[in-house]
Amino acid sequence: MKDLIDKLNKSFENRIRLGIMSALMVNDAVDFLSLKELLNVTDGNLASHITALEKIDYIAIKKEFVGKKTKTSYVVTSLGRKEFNMHLNALEKLVKHNKK
Repeated sequence: MKDLIDKLNKSFENRIRLGIMSALMVNDAVDFLSLKELLNVTDGNLASHITALEKIDYIAIKKEFVGKKTKTSYVVTSLGRKEFNMHLNALEKLVKHNKK
């Protein structure tokens, strides 16, 4: 069982990071305000988790102009997609292992 636990990705242990990645996995891109409302967190809290995921190249910032305003949104990277899928697979195996 320890080897199953070891396969879980520590980057996704926090509920906010798990929520960010979950939202990005099923959407092409999600803007900051939408993530904030979805996860019910403060600006600073969300920003710190976004920064942490960006530093390890699991998400990327996408900036575009809407009219004359800049719109910032986030996308999952190919590495982030791979790592998150591996995390979900490890969770599934852990649940199946403990199901009796």
